[in-house]
Amino acid sequence: MRNNASKLLLSMMMMGLCPWNLASAHAAEVDLQPGMKAPTFTLPSQDGTPVSLSDYRGKWVVLYFYPKDKTTGCTIQAHTYQGDLPKFEAKNAVVLGVSLDTVASHKSFCAQDGMTFKLLADPERQAGAAYGVPLMTFKDMKFDERDTFLIAPDGTIAQVWRKVDPQKDSTVVLEAIDHHTSH
Repeated sequence: MRNNASKLLLSMMMMGLCPWNLASAHAAEVDLQPGMKAPTFTLPSQDGTPVSLSDYRGKWVVLYFYPKDKTTGCTIQAHTYQGDLPKFEAKNAVVLGVSLDTVASHKSFCAQDGMTFKLLADPERQAGAAYGVPLMTFKDMKFDERDTFLIAPDGTIAQVWRKVDPQKDSTVVLEAIDHHTSH
C-alpha cells in the first residue's frame, strides 16, 4: 500500500498536479539567460548515435528536459511535440528531449509511443548540469525538472522556461519562435 501511495505521489508531481516541494530539489548553479551562448553537449539518442548541439547550427533547437520516460506528464509532453513536429520543421527547428533515462529506456519509449524526434540519454547530467536544470529527488529516485530552452540558429539562448506545463510547452515554444523570427 505504501509503495502504491509513493508511486501515485510521484506521478502527480510529474504531471504538475502536486507541488514539487514534496520532493527535494538540488539548486542549479547555472542560470542561463537569453543572449548567452548555449552550452555544448554530445549525448546518445534512442538509437545509440551521438547527438551534439553543433549538429544543428543554423536551426532553431528546442531542448526540453523532462523527468522520466513513460510517465503521464512526460508522455503527454512528448506526444504534443510529436504532433507539432511538422510545425517545428516548417520553422527550421528541431526538437530534442533530454532525461536521465538510458538509451534503452528512450528506445522503448519511442517505439511504444511513436516518437520520431531525438530523445537524449543524460544519466550523468552532462547537459542537465550545463543548462542549470535542477535535479529533483524523491525517495531513491532522481530526475530532472521539466525545463525548456529555445536555442537560436546562431547558438545563443533565445528563451528559457522553467517548470513548464507538459500540455502547453510545445505551443508556447512555437509561439516564441514566431515572435523571435518576426523581429
